[in-house]
Amino acid sequence: MTNQTAAERQPDAAGTGRYLPQLRWYICGLLFFASTINYIDRQVLGLLKPVLEKDMHWNETDYGNIVSAFQLAYGLMMPLVGRLIDWIGMRIGYTLAVVVWSVAAMAHSLAGSATQFGIARFALGIGESANFPAAIKTVAYWFPRKERALATGIFNSGTNIGALIAPLVVPYLAATYGWQSAFIFTGAIGFLWVVLWLVFFRDPEQHPWLDPRELALIHADNEPAAEPVPYRQLLGSRAAWAFMVGKFLTDPVWWFYLSWLPGFLNSVYKLDLLHIGLPLVVVYQASTVGSVGGGWISSTMIRRGFTVNRARKTAMLVCALAVTSAIFVGKAGGNMWLAIGLVSVAAASHQGWSCNLYTLPSDMLPKNAVASVVGLGGMCGALAGSLAALATGRWLDYSHKSYGPLFVVAGSMYLVALGIIHLLVPNVRQLKRD
Repeated sequence: MTNQTAAERQPDAAGTGRYLPQLRWYICGLLFFASTINYIDRQVLGLLKPVLEKDMHWNETDYGNIVSAFQLAYGLMMPLVGRLIDWIGMRIGYTLAVVVWSVAAMAHSLAGSATQFGIARFALGIGESANFPAAIKTVAYWFPRKERALATGIFNSGTNIGALIAPLVVPYLAATYGWQSAFIFTGAIGFLWVVLWLVFFRDPEQHPWLDPRELALIHADNEPAAEPVPYRQLLGSRAAWAFMVGKFLTDPVWWFYLSWLPGFLNSVYKLDLLHIGLPLVVVYQASTVGSVGGGWISSTMIRRGFTVNRARKTAMLVCALAVTSAIFVGKAGGNMWLAIGLVSVAAASHQGWSCNLYTLPSDMLPKNAVASVVGLGGMCGALAGSLAALATGRWLDYSHKSYGPLFVVAGSMYLVALGIIHLLVPNVRQLKRD
């Protein structure tokens, strides 16, 4: 293979096989795999919460502090890692992130106190903070605008698959080999991804396996790459603030499901470690459908001629209405599967909402600003989640584990967020600045 870029090579009309057809979807598959690992690693602690509470003598406030440590690191680092990825690129930046979070995940096995778990959790948050800025930037570079929401929905569904796999694997590992083994095994998977990423990923213009015809499709409605946009300009953008507000108001809900749903099932329905998996699998399987479905709704509307503004906001409105099912979880009483059904609808709707929300920066801003804006939004969502974790732990100790009001709040935030987004950005359209 010569040093020609994909753009300079002639189309492989003879079908010699030197190009990999539909290469952009292979890249999307790697993003899916990374997001799966990301959520396996962060879900282990929540699944082991009933065991660790007894072994480590934690209360809900202690657990809330540990969860908050992860989210604090995650939030503080996201603007920095977004900027770093804009600077050094997706290939090296993503690699470093996965190595850091894999080592940190394995380090949980060495912790012996709430403080030590908090330190390991903080380190995990530093590494995992790069996942979404890197993935969203990769989608912006590898997909035309009409396919971005679908690609985002597919890779974002990896978060649900990770949260689905973890309840099946972690309880078995913990029960058979001890809770430390769950952290070691799940953390080690990240190193397999690093090998695959380094083998498969290049920027589209430099990829030797990319057919020029596919490169032309990718660039059909994209602007050329440029230097990162200064933060001062980003903070003056209504589009950036719309994304940041959306993340601030709705991300804590998803963190709540991840961190406290296993504890909710243990506390309210008395499920132990070996029986908690099936209800969680149902919730996260529904979330997978919601993630892909939310992207499919808006992408299909765009292909049928609807404006980006109408397609994105219609999909987000559908999800915001459906997520109100969480309000009624506290009324399920002793019917566990009714509660699981309500949470499943809400979790699926959150993921459908999320994949459209994540697409807004690439819809409205130049792609050299995408990772930075996603980083800022992630910071807002994680810091809000950190504060919510502290408040949740204290509320559960104070109220003797009354979860009902927490689910009411969880089901109410999306309509509020959508209203504010619409006020900030009445018309979703591509702008260099607001």
